[in-house]
Amino acid sequence: MDRVSRMVSEKPVVIFSKSSCCMSHTIQSLFTEFGVNMTVYELDEISRGREIEQALTRLGCNPSVPAVFIGGEFVGGANEVMSLHLKRSLKPMLKRAGALWV
Repeated sequence: MDRVSRMVSEKPVVIFSKSSCCMSHTIQSLFTEFGVNMTVYELDEISRGREIEQALTRLGCNPSVPAVFIGGEFVGGANEVMSLHLKRSLKPMLKRAGALWV
């Protein structure tokens, strides 16, 4: 868990993903469309990815990907991110974290 905490504190937006996950791709596409400066960790392509995935599950990420952190805080998965977007709360959150300058 310390490793995950370190990883998410280093950048304004961190997404833990898997290259084969369509929901992860959808969230990344949404953030790219916004112009968000994000860091994406593909758990199936990095060393210790399985270990990180288990730590995410212990943090309450279910399913484990996508796991979205904004400003070092766990926001949730695809459902939570889309819900924030529909409530028009996502962009202000991204701006506060320094990930969006518009």
